[in-house]
Amino acid sequence: MAQTVRHAGATGAPAGTEQVRRQNTGLVLRSLRADGPATRTELARRTGLAKATIGTIVAELETGRAVTEGDATSPSVSSGRGRPGRPVTLAGESIIGLGLEVNVDYVAAVAIDLAGRVTVVETRSVATAGQPPSTRELVELATDVRSSLIADGRTVVSATVAVPGLVAHDGRTVSWAPNLGWDGREVAAELEEAFDGDCPTTVDNDANCAALAEASHGVATDVDDSLYLTGTIGIGAGIVRDGAIVRGGSGFAGEVGHMPVGDPAALCGCGRLGCWEASVGLRAMLAAVRLDEHATPLRTAMAVAERAATDERTRAALEVLGLDLGRGLATLAAILDPSAIVLGGYFVPLGEYVVPAARSVLAERLPTAELHLPEIRLSSLGIHAAALGAAEHALTDVFTGAVTLSPTA
Repeated sequence: MAQTVRHAGATGAPAGTEQVRRQNTGLVLRSLRADGPATRTELARRTGLAKATIGTIVAELETGRAVTEGDATSPSVSSGRGRPGRPVTLAGESIIGLGLEVNVDYVAAVAIDLAGRVTVVETRSVATAGQPPSTRELVELATDVRSSLIADGRTVVSATVAVPGLVAHDGRTVSWAPNLGWDGREVAAELEEAFDGDCPTTVDNDANCAALAEASHGVATDVDDSLYLTGTIGIGAGIVRDGAIVRGGSGFAGEVGHMPVGDPAALCGCGRLGCWEASVGLRAMLAAVRLDEHATPLRTAMAVAERAATDERTRAALEVLGLDLGRGLATLAAILDPSAIVLGGYFVPLGEYVVPAARSVLAERLPTAELHLPEIRLSSLGIHAAALGAAEHALTDVFTGAVTLSPTA
């Protein structure tokens, strides 16, 4: 049985009634995702909805294969007086969000189902020979992965692309990505055309996506406020406050790589001097340790870590990088007061050489260090963090009730 994805406004029901129904459906889905299986009675208690409303929603979601409700052979759940109830469980193996990432030297794809299970992970190197990357490799990867999912009986609800740069308010256009050489590129439209108009696509900043992934799947699941720092050629930050991404007035919050806190003589890819990423970005690190770049930031960092294990000069260079990293983190922590700072990308394999120096500077320079010192954590999600967060973003409309999943013959 296939599925049809209907977006808001696609039915003939009165706008108010349809909107309330969608919002209630999204509320139930979010409860099941956040707090796990529950009986109809328990769902009514969690959401504040009437039990009859819960019954209608569960029946619709079960028909759309988004949930399953335990049968006579399933373990029962006690919900107080009366007969034990049957647990409603988020299923949705066939409902997919597709996350994509494009960077200077690689493209990546991650697909997750409605329950947050990862079904596809793929990375491809991009050889640009010193030229700005095109979208050709991204489009090829996206269409290959989507076609494979569809052939496997899955429904790709939507796609989100993570990019290392500023994204316009429309969530579709890359306003400025200096490391990609993109300015005003309509990435979402290009992908939707490749998808034959059957998969709505949005664009978001890579650090925002990675921060969302860490908050939902990684090392920041236990805190409400965190700061994620990318570790690629560019340096960006994703800010999570009360479980949601902080975007700022223009949607550009987190462009920390271009803070003027780096070496004032270092030339950045944006054309300015003294940007932080010109001191702590991937290529700055490679110049400091005098090694060539490998296929991906992760492989590059692993090669550097291997040398650092036996080479004192490499360790010394990484310690200096850690000091520069700590200075920028102290500035950010003083402003944002995160509970945890998560380092991603190339920082992860080099953590033992970089983090101690960064932590010491953070403790020394943060005015509130004696009262609260944010813990520096290493990402557990690897190079696919941004694509994973993009996949979560792609399912947003399902969890808000903006789309309805209906079975078709």
